[in-house]
Amino acid sequence: MSEPPPTHTSEAAELARPLPSGRHYLEFLRVAALSAGFLRLPPGAVDTQRPHREDELYYVVRGRATFRHGAHDRAVSAGDLLFVRAGEPHRFHSIGEELVVLAVFGPAMTPD
Repeated sequence: MSEPPPTHTSEAAELARPLPSGRHYLEFLRVAALSAGFLRLPPGAVDTQRPHREDELYYVVRGRATFRHGAHDRAVSAGDLLFVRAGEPHRFHSIGEELVVLAVFGPAMTPD
């Protein structure tokens, strides 16, 4: 009998963990089918991400900002769920308070 796949858990401590200077994303899970991490942007930060090759699901854990998806803007805050298809331009802007977002990519995000 084969062993079950590893289980990955993340607690609130992950959110408080300092990120290396200039970094806003902390990946905590990677398997072939998906990857997941926390995006953390302080107030006034510039989100410089470019379209990804993977579909992406965002869950806003805390904070407030505006999310631009293509040519459309919408206010986002804790509890909002956002889906972006692979290749579509998107970013967060007008960050009013520290933004913490769970980002899930399918398949696993490929490095730029």
